[in-house]
Parts: sequence; C-alpha cells; structure tokens
Amino acid sequence: MNAPILQARGLMRHFITNKPLFGAPSIVQAVNGVDFEIIEGETFAIVGESGCGKSTLARLLSHLIEASEGSVIYDGREISGLTGAELRDLRREMQFIFQDPFSSLNPRMTVGALIGEPLRIHKIGTPAERRAKVAELLRKVGLRPEHADRYPHEFSGGQRQRIGIARALATGPRIVIGDEPVSALDVSIQAQVVNILEDLKDEFGLTLIIIAHDLAVIRHVADRVAVMYLGEIVELGEAAEVFAAPAHPYTEALLSAIPIPATGARKVQTKIEGDPPNPISPPSGCRFHTRCTYVQDICRTERPQLRDMDQGRRVACHFADNMSLEGIRTDNQARPPAVARRFARYSAARASMTANTESAKLEKEE
Repeated sequence: MNAPILQARGLMRHFITNKPLFGAPSIVQAVNGVDFEIIEGETFAIVGESGCGKSTLARLLSHLIEASEGSVIYDGREISGLTGAELRDLRREMQFIFQDPFSSLNPRMTVGALIGEPLRIHKIGTPAERRAKVAELLRKVGLRPEHADRYPHEFSGGQRQRIGIARALATGPRIVIGDEPVSALDVSIQAQVVNILEDLKDEFGLTLIIIAHDLAVIRHVADRVAVMYLGEIVELGEAAEVFAAPAHPYTEALLSAIPIPATGARKVQTKIEGDPPNPISPPSGCRFHTRCTYVQDICRTERPQLRDMDQGRRVACHFADNMSLEGIRTDNQARPPAVARRFARYSAARASMTANTESAKLEKEE
C-alpha cells in the first residue's frame, strides 16, 4: 500500500453568522472534528446529503479556506498557514474541478487562455510550449486543438467541464479534487466525464478526491468512501465493503435510495424521516439520532466516536459491532465471504434491536 499523501487531523470549520440585533452571533458547525487519510494513487470519495459539509471539507483540504481548528498534512507537511510562494507551489500540485463548469470559466477569456493561464502563472515553458501543451490537453479530454480559439459560451455543459478538467491538469498536479464534477451535467454525459477522469488518473498517476451525492457514480469509480452527516464522518472504508454491507444507519438509508433496474429483484427501502437538523444547534449525542430507525437512549446522550472495525472500516455508531444493516441487498445477489460472515454474526442482534424499537413505539402509542 502506498503512503498517505493527504491527511486531515481534527479538522474543523465553523462559520459565524451575521450578528443579530440582540444577542450574540450564531456559529454554524460546517465541518466538525474530521479525521482521515488519503492514500496516493487512490480515488477517494466523500458523500452525503446536500448541506452536510462535503464542499467545505474539499476547500479545507485544498487550502481554499482556512480551518478553524485542526490541520491538513500534505506529503508530510502541514499546509495550514501557507502564504506567498509556498502556497503557489501547493496550488501547482493540488488542483480543483468545480461543480458548475460555466461559472468557473472566465467568459472573457478564450479556452486556450484559460487552460494556459496556470502554465503562465507558474512560469512553466515558453509561450510556444504552452500553446503546444494546451493543444495536447484538449486532445486528452476529447476536444480539438482549434477549440482553443473559442469562448466558454460556445460549448455545451459537458464540453465546458472537459475544459475545466484540462485546466486542472495543466500544471501536472498530484491531487485533483472534483467538487460534484458531474452533478450539473445530463445523465448521458456524466458517464463520459467520469470515464475521462478515470483514464487521466491512470495516465498521469493522479490521486482523485471526488465530492458527490450521486452514489451510483461513486459505486463504480471510488476505491474508498467517506460518508458525511452534519459536518462529521460517520462511516469510512473500502467502497466495495461499504456498498455491500453498510455499517451505519445513515449509510444504509443513502444506499437504499439508489435506483435499480426493473429486473424483478426486491429491494428493501430504508427511509430517512424529516430534514437534517440545524448545524447551528446540532442534536446532542449522535447527530443522526433524530432521524435514525434504530435509535436507543444512549444515542441521545452520548456522541459515538469514529472507531475502527474489521478490514479498515471506521464507523461512528454505538451499535456498529452488533447490528447488521442489510438495506440494499437483494435475494439474487451473491455475497462475498467476508460480508456473509458479518451478516451471520449480526443478524440476531439486529432482529433483537428492531423488536425493541417496535415495542417502544407501541408502548408510546398506547
């Protein structure tokens, strides 16, 4: 396994709202105590509902915004507080693909100028070499070299996102962060852009960090996945394991919402009731307990820690060790041996917890 190229340690970002007429200003806990590491060469996905803090976390990792607390370590070096030439060097090795390909491109600049701008800023090559580099990058993302003389408004959304990808690759970065890179595109175009990212990752030896809420896309491209809820990571592990056997109720509910083809296979739908709580005043204990199907008394009072399970899984749930969350499995799917063992070990405990929950509901109704 390769060494970690990027690490987050106790990372927090709190925003202060406008001060009201009376009283103190409120604090929005956008990212709250995040810890993880990203291995060089992998595709690492961060997923969750809108407003859970994914984009804020991506901007913290790339030093587009400063952290309130904690640290980001890139290639063994703390990057918080970098300025001037050191920050410029970091930008060369860590590039960003934004969600909206149109608003991220200057409409007054030609495509050639947009892609060549990072080369000019970092003083890479002569003018002739930069033009040749721009033409090469356009070919690699599926566009033609003559497109360099056109403006962003002359392209479709998918083509504009390809331009954004070419611009991100111009400086030869080691890490590329995509903040919802395909969510603004038609479904028919999303697969093309995802395939381009995967091909370029292999060709250039990139480390990809993908921010997304479309789990159907993440399922096919990610090596590992981190699930965020209300500013915290609630589950982290190998993508294949997380998708096959979610160990957190929130992950189970997200995965059960993925559409499946009409093949006759049955699918258990796990619904999340209500809206996410206000990040200004998050719930006590587990932040998900107000919407959790399996909530118990301890969930309301004690915050679960993100702790290690087997095979590199980390889960923030009091009952992750004794509850099977089989939400999206269908009867005709073959289970890997490790997953089958987990289901056998936890099935009795889950049945007991479900029975206790239903009994509590009946007593409350009576």
